[in-house]
Amino acid sequence: MYDFLIVGCGFSGAVLAERLANEGKKILIVDKRPHIAGNAFDFYNEDGILIHKYGPHIFHTNSEDVFKYLGKFTEWRPYEHRVLGSVDGLLVPIPINLTTINELYGKNLTSDEVTDFLASKAEKRSPILTSEDVVLNVVGKELYEKFFKGYTKKQWDLDPSELDASVTARVPTRTNKDDRYFTDTFQAMPKNGYTEMFKKMLSHKNISIMLQTDY
Repeated sequence: MYDFLIVGCGFSGAVLAERLANEGKKILIVDKRPHIAGNAFDFYNEDGILIHKYGPHIFHTNSEDVFKYLGKFTEWRPYEHRVLGSVDGLLVPIPINLTTINELYGKNLTSDEVTDFLASKAEKRSPILTSEDVVLNVVGKELYEKFFKGYTKKQWDLDPSELDASVTARVPTRTNKDDRYFTDTFQAMPKNGYTEMFKKMLSHKNISIMLQTDY
């Protein structure tokens, strides 16, 4: 007899199961997939390389409570995500920052000067409804086409003019030299992978798991 049925064995379901189990509740957690960890599922291939089956998952948070909570189930490997984009034959930081602009345009601008430079490129849009509007409003058409248009089309199979503004609003444009993709206080990866972290999270005696099971 169970107190709770939880559908889905990803982050939300696993955390909820662990918290309730620690309060003495008996939990049945089910998932249609043949594995735990949801979209964060990873595994070691035949060459010993840790593969993220559903695309890369990079852990970052500003919450010390969240970081410490998950730290009960994994050791952390420090990791800060840095991305270079191939633009006009150069490898430059993404998101766009001070270094990106200086290298791309052969300039030596300061933070204040790059703010004015981007303002001179911007095409003000009102109202801002689409992802295209967001980018053009901040960096203008030239940088939009160099950095955003093709990448967005590849990722979403939609033109930015067809996507809601919230999609590209998440990507910052920086006027300093910070080349990290994320700026959160806590950035790391589970030392032995996400799946191992989930296994420990779900190892409580009050938790039962049924995989390949539709609720």
